[in-house]
Amino acid sequence: MRRVILALCALLPCLPAAAQEWQPDRPVRIILPFPPGGATDLIARVLAERASRDLPHRWVVENRSGANGNIGMAAAAQATPDGYTLGACTIGNCAINGAIYARMPYDIERDLLPVFWSGSVMNAMVVRPDHPARTFQEFVEWAKRPGNQVSYSSSGFGSSNHLLPEFINGRLGLHMVHVPFRGGAPGMQAVIAGNTQMMFENTPTLIGAIRGGQLRALAVSGSTRDPALPDVPTLGEAGMPDAVIEPWFGYMAPRGTPPQVVARLNALFNAALADEVVQGRLRDLGARPEGGPAERFAAHVRSEVARWRQVVEVNRIERITD
Repeated sequence: MRRVILALCALLPCLPAAAQEWQPDRPVRIILPFPPGGATDLIARVLAERASRDLPHRWVVENRSGANGNIGMAAAAQATPDGYTLGACTIGNCAINGAIYARMPYDIERDLLPVFWSGSVMNAMVVRPDHPARTFQEFVEWAKRPGNQVSYSSSGFGSSNHLLPEFINGRLGLHMVHVPFRGGAPGMQAVIAGNTQMMFENTPTLIGAIRGGQLRALAVSGSTRDPALPDVPTLGEAGMPDAVIEPWFGYMAPRGTPPQVVARLNALFNAALADEVVQGRLRDLGARPEGGPAERFAAHVRSEVARWRQVVEVNRIERITD
C-alpha cells in the first residue's frame, strides 16, 4: 500500500498541495485606505488582532489614505496575489467611487476578490454640544435662517457622508458647503473645533466623542435606531424616510489569489468574528457584525455597486474628474 501511495504522489504531485490547508507563515498586511481613528480602522484592528492571535505572526494594519480610499485600495489590487496583502473595502472605495470618479485606479470586478464581510454601521449626524439645534428639524430651521453659513465635514469626495448631506441639500433646499477631509477622524475634529458645523459619519468614529460630550448626535441614517445610540432618532423619524444609508466594511484580496487561500482567510476572519469579546467590542462601537462566506460579501458588493450607480445617475451627481 505504501508503494501504491508513493507512486500516486509521483504521478499527481498537485494533490498534496491542494489538499493541504494554507496557513500564513508571515504577517498578513491589511492596507487601510483611511487615517487612523475612523470606523474602518477601528474594526480592522479588532479583527486583525483576534484573527492572528493563535498564528505565528500577528497581522498588521497599514494606513494609506487619500482619494476616499482609492490610493490604498489601488495598492492592494496591485500587490502579489499570495494572501499576504488585503485591502480594507468600504461602501465608498468599493461601491460609490466607481460611480462618482471619472477615472479609477482599479476595477472591483477585474482586479480584486472579495474575502470577508466584517460588519455594517450607521452614519450619525453630529454638531457641537453648544449648537442651538437639538434635533434634526431644528438644525434645518437654523440652516435656513438668513446669514447662517453652514459647512459640513466628510471623509472625502464620494463617501456616504458626502452624498447624504448633498441629498438633504437637494431635498430640503439647503446650501450646506462640503469640506472634504482625508478620513472621518480629521473631519470629526473639524466639527469639534468649530471649523465646520455638522458631519454625518460612521458611528464607531464618533461614539467616543458623543459619549464624552464633545459632540451631540441629532439623527442616524439607519432604517432603525442604532443600538449604540438608542435615544437618537432616525432620519425617517425626522421626516426623511428615504434617507437610509448603512455603510459597510470588508476585505478584498488581489485577483489571482488562490481559492484555498481566500477560503482560509475567510475562515480565520469568521472565527475571529465568532468570538464573543470581539462581537461585544464591535457592538459597543456601534457596528453590526456580518461574516459568512466570501460569496455572501461578493453578492453584497455587486448589489451595492449597482445601487450607487443608479443613485448617482438619478440624482445627477457631478462626477469627480481630478
